Amino acid sequence: MAGKAFVRRAEDVAPVQRADHPRFGFKKRTVVGKEDTDNLDVSVYEVPPGKSAYPYHYHLGNEEVFFILSGTGLLKTPEGERTVSAGDFIYFPNNEAGAHKITNVSESEPLVYVDFDILHEPEVVFYPDSGKVGILGKGHRLIFRQSETVDYYEGE
Repeated sequence: MAGKAFVRRAEDVAPVQRADHPRFGFKKRTVVGKEDTDNLDVSVYEVPPGKSAYPYHYHLGNEEVFFILSGTGLLKTPEGERTVSAGDFIYFPNNEAGAHKITNVSESEPLVYVDFDILHEPEVVFYPDSGKVGILGKGHRLIFRQSETVDYYEGE
């Protein structure tokens, strides 16, 4: 449903806030979303001090690019950890090499970044640290432990 061109300011978008876990939380303003386009999501994230927006994960369908607007984060990837800060662009391919988690390392300032996503639904997301896999999109959010996989024909 690609629509028409528009200009939208992030501060004019109502934020969605998530703070249901002690180590994770964010305020998210989706400036380009499902109501605007078929396969693109652009959101501004504000991550509180000491928290991460999401657990360490990678996508099989969606590619992502982060642009750090302000603050300092610790980026975890398969290559290790490194500090990222304002002005950094970060690309995550849609495979295991694109695994990522960004944590706000400030004690007082939010980490603010723009997340550009190419969307493919449904999406499969792997969580290497916890051994989970998620099937997300089209009204579904299913999370499973990989250790509980079954044979293709089991129960048939």
